[in-house]
Amino acid sequence: MKSLAALNKYFVRYWWLLGLGVVFVIASVIFQIYPAIAIREALDKINETVESAGSMSESEWGAIKNQLINLGLLIIGSSLISGFFTFLMRQTIIVMSRHIEYDLKNDVYKHYQELSLAFYKKNSTGDLMNRISEDVSRVRMYIGPGVMYTIRTVLMTVIVISIMLNINVKLTVLSLAPLPVLVYMIYKVSDMINKRSLKVQQKLSDISTFVQETFSGIRVIKAYNQEGKQFDDFKVEADEYHKVNERLYRVNALFMPVMLLLIGASTVITIYVGGLQVIDGTITIGNIGEFVYFIFMLTWPVASIGWVTSIVQRAAASQERINEFWSTKPEIVNTNHEEATYEGNIEFEDVSFVYPDSGIRALDKVSFKVDSGQTLAIVGKTGSGKSTIATLIGRLFDPTEGSIKIDGKELKSINLDSYRKSLGYVPQEGFLFSDTIGNNISFGLDQHDQILVEKAAKNAHVHHNIADFPNGYSTRVGERGITLSGGQKQRVSIARAIVKEPRILIFDDSLSAVDTETEDIILNSLRGMINRSTTIIIAHRISSVKHADQILVLDGGKVTEKGTHDELMERNGAYREMHDQQLQTETEPAAE
Repeated sequence: MKSLAALNKYFVRYWWLLGLGVVFVIASVIFQIYPAIAIREALDKINETVESAGSMSESEWGAIKNQLINLGLLIIGSSLISGFFTFLMRQTIIVMSRHIEYDLKNDVYKHYQELSLAFYKKNSTGDLMNRISEDVSRVRMYIGPGVMYTIRTVLMTVIVISIMLNINVKLTVLSLAPLPVLVYMIYKVSDMINKRSLKVQQKLSDISTFVQETFSGIRVIKAYNQEGKQFDDFKVEADEYHKVNERLYRVNALFMPVMLLLIGASTVITIYVGGLQVIDGTITIGNIGEFVYFIFMLTWPVASIGWVTSIVQRAAASQERINEFWSTKPEIVNTNHEEATYEGNIEFEDVSFVYPDSGIRALDKVSFKVDSGQTLAIVGKTGSGKSTIATLIGRLFDPTEGSIKIDGKELKSINLDSYRKSLGYVPQEGFLFSDTIGNNISFGLDQHDQILVEKAAKNAHVHHNIADFPNGYSTRVGERGITLSGGQKQRVSIARAIVKEPRILIFDDSLSAVDTETEDIILNSLRGMINRSTTIIIAHRISSVKHADQILVLDGGKVTEKGTHDELMERNGAYREMHDQQLQTETEPAAE
């Protein structure tokens, strides 16, 4: 229960619903007891009437008839009122649990968004999804049914057993003897059901992951003619799911028979022992009927003890997993909330960075300065640290050593929210949301502006492609933009970055998916914006960077060369070598 203490603040938030729920539980239990009293009086009156039937007058028969009718109406009325309060009980406590579930999911999702990029590198997407869906759902079962049935069970057990003991102690003890066995059996069966349900859930997750990967990689599967193999692999997964599901249902089949057997045992004991006491004159026939009714009243509440215990166990385990993420603090924290505007001056001073998850030293004493409106190009081999510089400028990580300054101020000290609003970033792999093309482009805007969207699309040289689609900008792209080609995705990503005309614009090798001619068209279209914004271009192709004001050549996380295109060509170093290799590659087809 220690891990579940984190939920107390939600109970306090909805205390009035919980309080009303408790009142309705008490009312429901009280009115549920009234029929037992009416049954006892009715059976005693019938027994008394049978014994003295020969000496009764017509008026006495009429009085008895009216009395039995009134008792029948009392049973019906009490049951209806009890049912009404049970309805209100569920409308308060279960509704409270749904409110808390809603708040809990929102709080978990909000915390996810606050966590740093390093967190997402350490944890899988499937695990994150399970904690916000499956784990929260299990916690809700504790908040709703768990709390509701616990309150109801405690109240009903205390009140009913007190009444039964007051009538006859011996009959109470003997008639309730099978119920502890029922609790233990249901607890064991519920425990087995929970364990097997978990295996079913895990196997279902495996199947979902397998199917998702199949659909995402359908192009590769078809290209390699592996549809048959994929189906065989899916069949293996489905067979495993069938087996674990069958084991679950076999255990489920024990639940009701065990429950009915022990209820029947209690009823037989009550009638047998009660019959002997009726003969002895200790109790009446009405008391036997009353006890049988009480046993049926107690059966589900007592049986639910095992069920509720298993719910609490599962909720505690799930809440512990949620608490584990809640206790994770974001490494990147916004300490300044003052709104500000930025010119776009960027300065790196002896910046080094080591990735926390792998320990790889991506940058080593990197220094450079870019003035507002200038273009910095970064080239180098794969793994030289180019993309790490883009990541640090966006403050997705903080440098391990050194400092990064924006407009002369430490990046750590400025308002991160307003800074990122003035930043446009195009990643290596263009990620698109499962939404319309128009909404993907306007993602960074406060509100959709079709004029700005079309202007950005034209500058990114993708407007003519979008216009050819039947629904134009209202065309919905598939998951991760799968319905678009690689070049189209990249150009839509570029349009998304430039639509808000950012002060700092970062292209992280984002033109690699387009040909050289399209690249020139895009760069020429963006020339005006590039001249207004501080632009960082990370690229492998020299053609993308030769017009930059400053070019950095990285190797092993260190700056090996720095200068303009002409200056670097004159040095005959690594940059000149890259240029000549690419020029040779481009001219080889023509030589043939």
